[in-house]
Amino acid sequence: MKNAIEALQSRRTIRTYTAQPVERRLIEEIVDCARLAPTAMNDQPWDFIAVTGKEALGRIPPMLGHAEFVANAAFAVLVLAREANCPIEDCCAATENLLIAAEALGLGACWVAGAPQPYAPAVAKAFGAPPDRKLIAIVSFGYPAEAPVVEKRALSDVLHWEKF
Repeated sequence: MKNAIEALQSRRTIRTYTAQPVERRLIEEIVDCARLAPTAMNDQPWDFIAVTGKEALGRIPPMLGHAEFVANAAFAVLVLAREANCPIEDCCAATENLLIAAEALGLGACWVAGAPQPYAPAVAKAFGAPPDRKLIAIVSFGYPAEAPVVEKRALSDVLHWEKF
């Protein structure tokens, strides 16, 4: 298992997965990390739907019109928000925790946008979310079958001291 700094530094978006299933306890551990994310006023506006069935995973890409890789994932998590002070920010923090937890546990993941995409309400409804919940993100997971090398901007290009 990687420590937090190693996981943050090595995490990359993974869209190709092996056929190896992911144990339920790992799914629970990943989602548990998401529920511990920082949240404005401790609102904790999130709910998570773990989608593990191949048929259910296969229903997601046609609703989106893209993200075919979700159908080949071991599982996906839908991140939903109820109305709160900062639901999008809070649920994005929870989504980032999903990604980092997956990396630390040796899994790959890909974050697919929910709100404000036009497909978000249909996806939420298709998976039984109450009408007062908004889909913020869909995250696919699995054991990586790729190791992408991605150029990141240098720290010196993005860090400004005292002023821009």
